[in-house]
Amino acid sequence: MSFHDRRYQLTLKFLQEALPAPATILDLGTKNAFSEIMKENGYTVLNTDGEDLDLLPEVVKKHQVDAVTAFEIFEHLIAPFNVLRAIESTKIIASIPLNLWFAKAYQSKTEEWDRHYHEFEDWQFDWLMQKSGWEIKKAEKWTSPINKIGFRPILRKFTPRYYIVYAEKQA
Repeated sequence: MSFHDRRYQLTLKFLQEALPAPATILDLGTKNAFSEIMKENGYTVLNTDGEDLDLLPEVVKKHQVDAVTAFEIFEHLIAPFNVLRAIESTKIIASIPLNLWFAKAYQSKTEEWDRHYHEFEDWQFDWLMQKSGWEIKKAEKWTSPINKIGFRPILRKFTPRYYIVYAEKQA
């Protein structure tokens, strides 16, 4: 099983437990492989069109949906608070990469947009969610093992890399 397959399986399982299909979802970010997996599993999925969510957080208001998903999106934003506050849906399922003490924040060597401004600790993401009006109802973490030899690959087998939450908008 590839790294993405494992992550997708864990994400889908969490999504199905938090928000069973059928449901209409606004998935933050452009269409991607996981958007298709959600559709194949009974969800109606709308995506944002690649807008800069830091500059245009209001794009999340364009659709009436049962929930918003944000899988590995918030780490790319300078101010995820603004998007979280703008969401009108009462449910969100979001995942983020966790900050690893043994690795620097990710930055693509080829794509300018593909970099992490934030790599959160779980408590920081919880606080962001709370401050922006969300109450976390369920959370999980998982590792991101890679099949390489070395100190860091061994640490990745035991150190959680991803954090996913289901939250509801506070009244």
